[in-house]
Amino acid sequence: MADIIQLLPDSIANQIAAGEVIQRPASVVKELMENSIDAGSSSIKLIIKDAGKTLLQIIDDGCGMSETDARMSFERHATSKIRHAKDLFAIRTMGFRGEAMASIAAIAQVELKTRRQSDELGTRLMIEGSEIKTQEACQCPAGTSTSVKNLFYNVPARRNFLKSDTVEMRHILDEFQRIALANTDIFFSLHHNGNEIFHLPAGKLRQRIVGIFGTTSNKHLVPVEEDTDIIKLSGYVGKPEFAKKTRGTQFFFVNNRFIKSNYLNHAIMSAYEELLQKGTFPFYAIYIDIDPKRIDINVHPTKQEIKFDDERLIYNYLKVAIRHALGTNAITPTLDFEQNVNFANGITSSKSTSQNQAYETKSSKGNSSNFGRPTSSPTSAKDSNNLKNWKNLYEGLDQFDPEADEDSTTEGKSLTIESKWAESGSLDDEKGSFSNPQKKSYQIHSSYIVSNIKSGFLLIDQQAAHERILFEQYLDAMKNKEAVSQKELFPKTITLPPADAAILKEIIPEVNKLGFEIQEFGKNDFVIHAVPADLHKVADQQAMLEKLLEQYKENIELKLDITENIARAMARSSSIKRGHPLNPVEMKELIDRLFACEVPYKSPFGRNCFITYDLDDLDRQFAG
Repeated sequence: MADIIQLLPDSIANQIAAGEVIQRPASVVKELMENSIDAGSSSIKLIIKDAGKTLLQIIDDGCGMSETDARMSFERHATSKIRHAKDLFAIRTMGFRGEAMASIAAIAQVELKTRRQSDELGTRLMIEGSEIKTQEACQCPAGTSTSVKNLFYNVPARRNFLKSDTVEMRHILDEFQRIALANTDIFFSLHHNGNEIFHLPAGKLRQRIVGIFGTTSNKHLVPVEEDTDIIKLSGYVGKPEFAKKTRGTQFFFVNNRFIKSNYLNHAIMSAYEELLQKGTFPFYAIYIDIDPKRIDINVHPTKQEIKFDDERLIYNYLKVAIRHALGTNAITPTLDFEQNVNFANGITSSKSTSQNQAYETKSSKGNSSNFGRPTSSPTSAKDSNNLKNWKNLYEGLDQFDPEADEDSTTEGKSLTIESKWAESGSLDDEKGSFSNPQKKSYQIHSSYIVSNIKSGFLLIDQQAAHERILFEQYLDAMKNKEAVSQKELFPKTITLPPADAAILKEIIPEVNKLGFEIQEFGKNDFVIHAVPADLHKVADQQAMLEKLLEQYKENIELKLDITENIARAMARSSSIKRGHPLNPVEMKELIDRLFACEVPYKSPFGRNCFITYDLDDLDRQFAG
């Protein structure tokens, strides 16, 4: 019987390797930009067309390559980074396996132009599917320019699995941001379809963060600095009040290499314990400098996973450093002790009384506001909430009689506890329902609404219900173009981070169908001429748009058309939230609008809008 095991041809072997190293255009961006960094470049330019499907070009001013090195760079496992096995445990470069260029050349049409500073002429190589088509001398600047065209042109199945341009561009932006944050001493620029999205001069880390995430991020940053015998920690974390509902702005760098680590992320979240709202994630960019002998980066093809020789020690160092940074900058929960409460007699000072009156006035105004629209400013809301918590804490102290006989209740006197339903009459057994006052809807913890029905009652999740209402409203408005706008008396100009600005430019036509009237006004600037009529009282329209984009990016991986994605994002960002009090009229309006929806049962995010409780089931529960 003939032998059946054979060596695969290089072209097939390279395609198999490419499946591990190159998953999408962003993978090419990562590998080529890391090569440019290893080449000692001071300037790196990234040019993209059609989210990388048509063209990915990296231009750098690094050391360049000789003719022989240029040819060898496309061979599998050909690298200048390591020579011996022991070098794997002393790696300071970004690349070291020698797989990337061979993998890229196996699944794309690649053009390479490179020249060393000492050479008069450079080298031009053309490769398609691992086959060298052209190799010749050429005139070119010192450094290297690599163009990758028609990615996966010879692997149609892989090309068909690529997502939309918006999704692929999002992944490219993520890789670009990680590399730019890790190398603040290098100039970076990013161009997409002829538009410059990023222009990042070399500078300090804080300048780089502001350049990527926008000028508003500057006031959110808290510096972290810790130097020990084993590791050096540095970077910035975000203030708790600016944490976001979505992930994506969390960065770990070990020896300037971006990594992912749920374990280290848990250390940071533990440091923020009791400082963050539930379901929110803070910004952080943490840099760990450690002896390469203490880590192993040869764990995964993407090189984004690292093993430490003592992971628990790194965890503790990180947690303590973050807590120290937050404590040093006085980012701790505070209590308002200005209220003068007399514990013995339950007497409050005149200042406290005036605060109570102010709070009650604000509350009554809030209840008469439009449905689902809080009217107080963040500062006043915080003060009011603080005051209310203190009132609840000491509620009933003013009714305590210190001279009362402790045994009076046992000497023939009864203690009566009267409920608020005491004056509502007895149960209407003949009618088969409760008396009229109990038929009104009411809230539980300002988050859920209880509404009576014939067979029992409904427990309604006010946020999920409002998301369903708004989702169908916005979806209908975008399809029928019947949204009502409210013109701004003075148009407002807003500036967004470059990545968010690029996304908004793509979806402006669809967003404007919701009732917005947004116009581009410069590189990352936009002018808001009108907003949807039901949002015209929102004061911070930039924050509203940022929330919309945040939700849009969170849904971007789902296979939704752009209309449904925007409707979902808008519903989430503008819905009433749990903890927001509603008056009876607002509760009734929300219930009526919910059951007028086509699909009232589920929110657009899959949560139940309401749960039904039957009286028969309740009877069985109490039967024991």
